[in-house]
Amino acid sequence: MNLSQSDWAKKVETEKDALILDVRTQEECNDGIIQNAILNDIYNGKEFINKLEQLDKSKKYFVYCKVGGRSSQACDIMEQLGFENVYNLEGGFMNWKGEIVLP
Repeated sequence: MNLSQSDWAKKVETEKDALILDVRTQEECNDGIIQNAILNDIYNGKEFINKLEQLDKSKKYFVYCKVGGRSSQACDIMEQLGFENVYNLEGGFMNWKGEIVLP
């Protein structure tokens, strides 16, 4: 499910079991990440899938990338793997207005 910046941020704050997943490259993450994000580069292919399979599918995942395309793909992949609650950040990190931290 695609969520606007404000809806995504509100849900991250209020949802129990919310986890943030950053699917950008390490190089992109050097510019900063959303606090508490789990890094898992979608370009890593099988390693990306392996890391997803280690996650608890019952939790809620808030996924982002640089502009929203890769995170949308990641959400699709996660749903195919049996994740039921995945939320894509529309506009991605480029439009993020919230707090960021350096990795």
